[in-house]
Amino acid sequence: MQANDSELLRLFKQDQTKEKAFEQLVQMYQEKLYWHIRRMLISHDDTNDVLQNVFIRVWRSLHNFREDSQLYTWLYRIATNECLTFIEQQKKRNVVEWNDETIALTNKVKADTNFDAAQLEWKLQLAIQTLPQKQKLVFNLRYYDEMPYEEMSRILETSEGALKASYFHAAKKIETYLLQH
Repeated sequence: MQANDSELLRLFKQDQTKEKAFEQLVQMYQEKLYWHIRRMLISHDDTNDVLQNVFIRVWRSLHNFREDSQLYTWLYRIATNECLTFIEQQKKRNVVEWNDETIALTNKVKADTNFDAAQLEWKLQLAIQTLPQKQKLVFNLRYYDEMPYEEMSRILETSEGALKASYFHAAKKIETYLLQH
């Protein structure tokens, strides 16, 4: 039987049930967080590395979680920050311009063994890779995770109005890309 978030947090705070509670938390959220990260980083290997870092941070910080927000909101914020940190580190390592980064991400999509340029899902992924980082993040959270703007606002610490505008512009750019390709 799986516990709810409150029960998991209660169990995590007890030494004898801490590890079991954390295992349940990982089971509950691993897949959602994996796909959230994967849509940002494209590469399965990079995603696994970042996901591992996310759960390490969660393990170290969960005892400080104040329950001001839902647990998944907090987890998504950590995952998002880890993605952005990873992307920044990649940029510094590679010292690439934005256009070069877009090309590199597009090439990662095309290098995927399941890539089929004729399928709409792959065209959508290529279109998403052309977006600026913030628009990509907002589009993924809204389109794939169907996350309400209010929840995104807490995760990204941005106003709902700004998020709606980012999503609108991202959707327009994707629509234009899909019509041209």
